[in-house]
Amino acid sequence: MPEPTGAELERVRERRQELRERYLHPLGGRPPTTVQGVHHLALICRDTEETIKFYQEFLGFPLVELVENRDYAGSNHFFFDIGDHNLLGFFDFPGYDLPPFMETIGAVQHLAISISSDQFDAAKKKLDEAGVEYLGPDRGADDSMYFRDPNGVGLELYREKLGIFEGERLLDY
Repeated sequence: MPEPTGAELERVRERRQELRERYLHPLGGRPPTTVQGVHHLALICRDTEETIKFYQEFLGFPLVELVENRDYAGSNHFFFDIGDHNLLGFFDFPGYDLPPFMETIGAVQHLAISISSDQFDAAKKKLDEAGVEYLGPDRGADDSMYFRDPNGVGLELYREKLGIFEGERLLDY
């Protein structure tokens, strides 16, 4: 997709600054959130077993539930433990011809998952050994690796603690 340049790029950057000034309150001056957190993300997969093998056996996210989807007969709804009481969920829709993954409005651009330095190094080695293509940590984001799951979902393994972005604390807890 073409990136803005010249005057258009400057307008985009000015608009971002206006939004920051209007809506972004300093850490100590923000109101508390009205929710407890994300219970689970629910994504769509093309193949349940392939997805389980990738997330549980390759990435090491334990499968914690596998049930029938209450809204679509025969469809699986399953969950992985992604730490800190967070769940990553998937549905499949057998018999329904779904298009391949694409980045579009409302789609997941990527899911960033916080991991320790040791896990980051182990994951990098595992990706290399399996021949999985990834970006980073060579593109100015020393603490990130980006790749896609078998469904096309973008994943980022991020060597950063929860609530922190590029070394800056975003959340006060």
